[in-house]
Amino acid sequence: MAKTTKLLSHQELGTQLDLYSFHEIAPGAPFWHPKGMVIFRELEKLIREALDRADYQEISTPIMVRKDLFEKSGHFKFYKDLMFTLKVDNQTFVLKPMNCPESTIVYSSKVRSWRDLPLRFSEIGRLHRKELSGVLNGLFRVRQITMDDAHIYVRQSQMVDEIDNLIVLINNFYKIFGFKTSYHLATRPDEAMGDKKLWDKAEDALAQALKKNKMKYELQPKEGAFYGPKIEVHVKDSLGRAWQLGTIQVDFNMAEKLNLSFINPDGKKEKPVVIHRAVFGSFERFIGILVENYQGAFPVWLSPVQVKVLNIADRNGKYAKKIASELAADGLRVELDTANETIGKKIREAEIEKVPYILVVGDKEEKAGTVAVRERGKGDLGAEKLDNFKSKILSEIEQKSA
Repeated sequence: MAKTTKLLSHQELGTQLDLYSFHEIAPGAPFWHPKGMVIFRELEKLIREALDRADYQEISTPIMVRKDLFEKSGHFKFYKDLMFTLKVDNQTFVLKPMNCPESTIVYSSKVRSWRDLPLRFSEIGRLHRKELSGVLNGLFRVRQITMDDAHIYVRQSQMVDEIDNLIVLINNFYKIFGFKTSYHLATRPDEAMGDKKLWDKAEDALAQALKKNKMKYELQPKEGAFYGPKIEVHVKDSLGRAWQLGTIQVDFNMAEKLNLSFINPDGKKEKPVVIHRAVFGSFERFIGILVENYQGAFPVWLSPVQVKVLNIADRNGKYAKKIASELAADGLRVELDTANETIGKKIREAEIEKVPYILVVGDKEEKAGTVAVRERGKGDLGAEKLDNFKSKILSEIEQKSA
């Protein structure tokens, strides 16, 4: 009978690979270790580069704001049980649980014209939600959340095209990681804010964009947000569990509540529609799913350590250091292991760490000016010139294959 390999949880893998840890002094908030932060930063870089190409402008808003803003936007009524509040100078402040009301402060900082729209504000923001201790679950359910948010201000005539662009953006992102996605359209809940006719218009815009992209979707009646309907993007993890990650929400209400406007072609004030969008959703949940799906064997571009250089004997240490320095100079993430251990032990340790490439150097390699290459999952590939290896790995990183 074939032996079944036990899949490790992201909590176990986080400890084994030294990515992050969880501690009782901060329930619901991970401590990110240096290797975990490499993954975090690579994902930030990936989303920022894509948004730069798509004409987004990045903003950053305060973590702590007066409660008044969330009362005015309507969020406090619906989410007050999830909000951390504190008193400062006899005023009540909130640790923001969402970014949207604060995005409108930036929007309203100047008069906007119809020519400015669509206006796309992105924000990678730190949020806090008062989740009950019983539902906290590693990176999957946390109190401190990092969101890749965006709020896009559009005219009604621009809604469908903008939602269409967002579906393409999200779908292309998930393909990078080999995720199979399912789309869900969540409609007006019983407790909703605003005119039903506007809700119908928003739901129709979302459905049109899904159909335009030939996306099959499941209807989720009455599961929209209080301010607008939404498309939810679900992915399955390594155990087949479905998780909501990306979202696209259409909101006619926030402009009314917070008095947002732009000057239309007739010189009159008009209300924008606000589209809320997240690609990763929560960085924490996204990374937890990635860690479990890859079981720590990340693609080269995402690996905290991309290459590990090992010397066979002490006399090869200087050559090994030279190789590591040349790789690092090309922007590769390299570790050098010159410990006084057998080469077999050093290779086993690098394999346990799931490093994509191991370069072994001994007398033969030093004399020939080569490196002996071992690839994760394939073993010994033989000796090759360092320039050839660099060309191969840099090309692999550029392609960002899953």
